[in-house]
Amino acid sequence: MNYFLQLHRLSLRFDCFLEQWGVSVLALVLRIFVAWQFLKAGWIKLGDWELTLSLFREEYMVPFLSPELAAVMGAGGELFFPLLLIIGVFSRPAALGLFAVNAMAVISYPQLWQFECPAAINDHFYWGLLLLVLMMVGPGKFSLDQRIKTNMVSI
Repeated sequence: MNYFLQLHRLSLRFDCFLEQWGVSVLALVLRIFVAWQFLKAGWIKLGDWELTLSLFREEYMVPFLSPELAAVMGAGGELFFPLLLIIGVFSRPAALGLFAVNAMAVISYPQLWQFECPAAINDHFYWGLLLLVLMMVGPGKFSLDQRIKTNMVSI
């Protein structure tokens, strides 16, 4: 029984290490990975703004918004929220903002559901799931949010 308790105590120490550092490393990797996916899309939209406007006028059916406003908000969200995620400031609101951008992309582009390649829609589901994970676990130790939180506690 004593051996079992010692083994369990060692396991708890490892669990504590994973909670403190493993989750933080994972959160950093997820933040960078998801942010990069959206940054690329935003840069492409900015790279050919006339094509972007044309897509929002003819293919993307964003409800309740004019195509021009939807294009600005979509590209803006794809560029602004990832920057917040990468540096780790306002990380949970940024993840929520990107989740909304991602959800709007799925809602407003019904062709995603009809492509022969299921990766088109699956990528959006993966990104949404990763953003939900970031909203739940937070940005981790390697973020400005954590630095600000630590400084606020010491004040």
